Amino acid sequence: LSQPIAQVLLSADALDSKSGYQNAQATFAELLRRGVIPVVNENDSVAISELRFGDNDSLSALVATLVGASHLFLATDVDALYTSNPHAAPVPGEPPAEPIREPADLSDALARAEEAAAATSGGGGGSQWGTGGIVTKLRAAQLATAAGTATVILSSQRPDAIGAILEGARDVGTVILPSQHIVTSRKRWIMALPP
Repeated sequence: LSQPIAQVLLSADALDSKSGYQNAQATFAELLRRGVIPVVNENDSVAISELRFGDNDSLSALVATLVGASHLFLATDVDALYTSNPHAAPVPGEPPAEPIREPADLSDALARAEEAAAATSGGGGGSQWGTGGIVTKLRAAQLATAAGTATVILSSQRPDAIGAILEGARDVGTVILPSQHIVTSRKRWIMALPP
């Protein structure tokens, strides 16, 4: 198979103006129109610390928003968001870790994940909500779902789950549905700006 691909290096300062954001949108639209799969990375060679995306999850949510994607898949070392650390033995008297297939309240899930991350020194890794940077994944989900993109947390070892989820399966991964109040294009641009 000879699938054309293109590496796209993106920097946060390229998106700090409406015209820069629109130019990035146009670039992605043209690549996709031509059947080219863009492989996106932060342009570390020109990025300055004050204007960085900071993590691949945020960058992927931004790109999903830019292209108007229906789904954003965030692959990690766990197969879903969990009620507790799925890699640790259950605490005596506590129930074992259970996957959360569809969080009822993303803000609450993020607050709980941030609280758990603060209680551990790994910044979210190995916290009660699992490993693999769950906090950054939930923050990315906030951006993507506000723009109308469903976000899925799934195991990087189960790429077959993507097709199942697209066909409606809800017994794999964690699916975070788009917000009921989708933000306008201008607000999406503002959300994409680094603080």
